[in-house]
Amino acid sequence: RQAPEHKFPAAHDDTWAAYEWVLKNAKSFNGDSAKVALAGESAGGNMAAAISMMARDRKVQMPVHQLLVYPVANHAFDTPSYQENANAKPLGKAGMQWFFSHYLKNPADGDNPRVSVVRAANFKGLPPTTVITAQIDPLRSEGEAYVKKLQDAGVDVRHQNYDGVAHEFFGMGAVVDKAKQAVQLAATRLKSSFGLVSR
Repeated sequence: RQAPEHKFPAAHDDTWAAYEWVLKNAKSFNGDSAKVALAGESAGGNMAAAISMMARDRKVQMPVHQLLVYPVANHAFDTPSYQENANAKPLGKAGMQWFFSHYLKNPADGDNPRVSVVRAANFKGLPPTTVITAQIDPLRSEGEAYVKKLQDAGVDVRHQNYDGVAHEFFGMGAVVDKAKQAVQLAATRLKSSFGLVSR
């Protein structure tokens, strides 16, 4: 379910339901329920991080990895990267405020740790994590803050920031070399968590 018709926590609840379904039904599509990872970009990165915390707290099987590409990690618009990139394209401060205004029922929902994952009370026991951020992106600082929380909690985390690129660069490998590098890093980290040998 999507906003604005369905507000928080609808999308988070549906993503959790999808995760549980995959764990229970992996064999139906020749999947391996022991090797399930979570990955997402931007709002999807937020949901992947939230699901990992939910799995830990609800004592459901943990993902083997979480790949977060410039994740939304905090409901705040005053970080250094928001100040630097307030008018960045394709995503700036006004755009993020617009997205939040359509998903959250009220500003108080932004304090919920499923929305602002950097405000969670506990970061221990989360799966190996890869966080990819972009220099020209208002979300960069909150991604970096989330990485720091994971590091302090002893989580296996790899963070790579790519200079000179903007939000949404990850899928532009046909024309942006740094996107190719980011995808390769993501693939390598996922393969490692799946127990596969990198080629």
